[in-house]
Amino acid sequence: MKTDKYLLVKGLRFAGITIALMFTAPVIISSAFKNQNHAYFWPVLIVGGILAIGAVAGGFYSIKLMMDALFGRKKQN
Repeated sequence: MKTDKYLLVKGLRFAGITIALMFTAPVIISSAFKNQNHAYFWPVLIVGGILAIGAVAGGFYSIKLMMDALFGRKKQN
């Protein structure tokens, strides 16, 4: 089995984006909860929630890409 370098680089790129989202989403959510009386509480909280969901989904997708790169894809019959 050969490693697909294109998929591995793509998976590592997604992992980098996911790590960035893993740090920014909690910061945005906590800043929203610190300012609950502010007019932009709900929009900031929703953006933080979307980023958190994106971090989880990106983590699964980047792991899937790296596993496909290292072990190959299953062949369809």
